[in-house]
Amino acid sequence: MKLLAGCKVAIVALDQRRPLLRYLETLGAEAVQPPATLADLAGVDFLLDGVGLPQLQALGWDSAGLAAAYPMLIHVSVSPFGSHGPSASLLGSELVASAMSGTLRLVGEPDRCPVKEALDACTFHADMVAAAGAMAAHFERTRSSRGQHIDVSIQEVAFNRNVSSILAWQFDQRKLTRVGGALNYGRTPVRCIWALADGWCFHSLMTGRFGAPANQGLSDWMDEAGMDNPLRGVDWLRYNRSTLDADTRKRWETGIAAFLLTRTKHEIATEGLRRGINACVVAEPADVLRDPHLQARKFWQQDGALLRPCRFVSLTEGNASTARMIAHGQRPGPLSGVRVLDFSWALVGSITTKTLGDLGADVIKVESRTRPCLSRLDVQVSASSAGNFDDKPWFAHLNSSKRSLSLDMKKKEAMEILGPLIEWADIIVENFSPGTMAKLGLDYAALSARNPAVVMVSGSVYGQSGPLAHEWGVDGTGGALSGRTFLTGWPDRDPVVPGAVPFGDVIVPFVMAATAGAVLAQRNHSGRGAHIDASMYEICVQQMYDAIVAAQTGTPPRRSGNDDARWYRQGLWPTQGNDRWIAISLRDQPQWQQLCAMAGGDDIAAWTATRHDYDLMQQLQQAGIAAGVVQDIEDLFTRDSGLAARGALTTLPHKLLGAFAHVRTPIDFSGSAITPFAAPAIGEHNTEIASTLAGLSRERIAELDTLGVFQ
Repeated sequence: MKLLAGCKVAIVALDQRRPLLRYLETLGAEAVQPPATLADLAGVDFLLDGVGLPQLQALGWDSAGLAAAYPMLIHVSVSPFGSHGPSASLLGSELVASAMSGTLRLVGEPDRCPVKEALDACTFHADMVAAAGAMAAHFERTRSSRGQHIDVSIQEVAFNRNVSSILAWQFDQRKLTRVGGALNYGRTPVRCIWALADGWCFHSLMTGRFGAPANQGLSDWMDEAGMDNPLRGVDWLRYNRSTLDADTRKRWETGIAAFLLTRTKHEIATEGLRRGINACVVAEPADVLRDPHLQARKFWQQDGALLRPCRFVSLTEGNASTARMIAHGQRPGPLSGVRVLDFSWALVGSITTKTLGDLGADVIKVESRTRPCLSRLDVQVSASSAGNFDDKPWFAHLNSSKRSLSLDMKKKEAMEILGPLIEWADIIVENFSPGTMAKLGLDYAALSARNPAVVMVSGSVYGQSGPLAHEWGVDGTGGALSGRTFLTGWPDRDPVVPGAVPFGDVIVPFVMAATAGAVLAQRNHSGRGAHIDASMYEICVQQMYDAIVAAQTGTPPRRSGNDDARWYRQGLWPTQGNDRWIAISLRDQPQWQQLCAMAGGDDIAAWTATRHDYDLMQQLQQAGIAAGVVQDIEDLFTRDSGLAARGALTTLPHKLLGAFAHVRTPIDFSGSAITPFAAPAIGEHNTEIASTLAGLSRERIAELDTLGVFQ
């Protein structure tokens, strides 16, 4: 299903391997020769640049001239600091943008400087955000016949991943720290990287009913192996990883570490899988190429002697129907008038529908008090309590621009409301375990039978098919299996994970939102809906593209700290203060010699350690050297004028928490206003939706309420 067949894409100052271009090509777009003059853009539908408007102007490409000559052109800029604001002229790199975003500070071990994530993690994320913006603009172009400029800042997108830090700082004046191979989303770090006899695995003890069977499975395995087992006899349904006593946690982790050190990667992938423990291998890129699950899903394509990832999502085309042309709704935005029925929970689905809603779609979130979303339960800050579904700022961040309908979908009467909503929806989003929607009678076959033009979007760790489809998985699983975790860290130490900044959970939503926009644009011509199957694992492998290629050419990649082969030299150097650092990327030997001359010798660390980080950054930038402060969350709130100018945080009201700053969907549109509104209380719009969209009388709504349908 080639959604962009016939569309042409041109690039300026952008690598031909950039993920944004590869994504558009997998949807059927054709890349043309880079243009030399304005006339070369005749017939081009998308123009992509990697430098932003100020530098593009310096290269001879005037944005006003582009728009005047080609009013239907969608021009997308993805640059380190965006096209506007006081930071737009700063020189950047992947390392520098990550440093300035606050993400870099949270990756690595506390006894060393922070360490960058594998390859271009922040750039990949920004490219997928840009894809969502480009496809929203593409859909809007089918209605208005006009293009526009899309602007994305890599720094802002990476900052957008710091929701846990943003909340901890706003509500508790608390700063999260890097913790090596542990998760640090809440108040307590939970170890998740463990050494094996021949490598490493990703494993964590999860809370409550989500983790109980797996935790017991690990305990039983330890007993059967005759190992010391501090997990024996634990009531796992009562276990809470956020409140576990520190001494108990240390004893448990010591026992788990000793046991896992006796297991091999093969045992984790086979016996561990059979026992249902929450663990997976930290794969090397060569392991990824041999993975049976990816082979079963036909993920690879042969390109000469090499295998390359063939897609970002799987698509099943629907039957032809008479689809309505979507008119503009009351809210502004490129997706104004689009109707979304949202069955999502936690991060992946919620960020997908937040993105659609922020960009103008009418989103109805279907949820239930009987099985509330984890983001309505997890107490991360002191302003929230365990017994209240509506006082969680994490939920508020993930669910702006939505209405809430609370339903107990196990009650047959719920279909009196759901049925009309299925017919109402253009897009239906879910990220449950594969098979869950079928059990509810809401799989794609059932939905499309009732609404042939519907676009169903499913997000999961492994995809809807394949041997692993029904297995356990979380954000860290995609990183571990894809090779991303293996390549993050120092060559002389174990791999590490970003301790407080998710990756797959925040990348997949933009791929889902982008593809939904592309399907809607195509549907306006064909009348065909589709089922979009997005796999976190596969998308993370796309981020590992260069490492996958390298693994097949006799140069298997290894962890390299902050080095990057595309730069002559780069790294972090200490500055004045506790745990203060500056990131510097040098493009060639003359720049290195220039830096040594500024420092009075080649002992750069001794020189930087005497300097204030922001003053040094300014000095280096003025000298033409890409440099940026490794900012913490306080810096980002109080000192970063570039993020402030871009509106990276937007203040929205909250009935229980008061007004506070939320992350926005980090896309600027030249021709569309974006106006998010605050997240709903659970069930806040029950009566409104049941009456106006489902057409139920006041009396019937009261009867359903008495029956417990609105739970």
